[in-house]
Amino acid sequence: MVEQEMKIPVAALPVVRERLGERGGRCLYPSALENNWVLDDDRHTLARSGRLLRVRQSGRQCWLTLKGPGSFAEGVKSRIEIETPVESVERILAILDGLGFRPARRYQKRREVWTLGEIVVALDETPMGEFVELEGPGELLAEAAADIALDPRTAVRGTYLDLWSAYHALHPDAPADMVFPE
Repeated sequence: MVEQEMKIPVAALPVVRERLGERGGRCLYPSALENNWVLDDDRHTLARSGRLLRVRQSGRQCWLTLKGPGSFAEGVKSRIEIETPVESVERILAILDGLGFRPARRYQKRREVWTLGEIVVALDETPMGEFVELEGPGELLAEAAADIALDPRTAVRGTYLDLWSAYHALHPDAPADMVFPE
């Protein structure tokens, strides 16, 4: 399946949440802490090829995801994404470790999920700021962003790991991984 998304930094998620409600959006999942482990082999084969292997946990739910190399055009990032639920973070990490894939990076966010028509809207609080991710048919993303008073021209190209690397370069006292303070 091809994932098409737009990631936009915002000053305040409450304003976006209010606008979603005004425009007929529905909250699917309240805000929850999400833990993400990005895995790779010792040679960083996946990262060098633009692919990402991730284990994600939110509450008791857990998913294994493979993302292919991405492209970016007019604020929309597109890439192949294959995702499946898994029963246990510990077990899937052990299986992948047996295949030579170990956690290379970790990141956290608090995510609240909404729908707005055909678009899934994630309100993300991260240790470096707040973001809105819109996912759905690429041709609808800019209009959906504008509908909730976001400027699609401010969409960022990078993944959260890319953005964290840039943030970390400006804030060297920040932890190596994008995690909330304990």
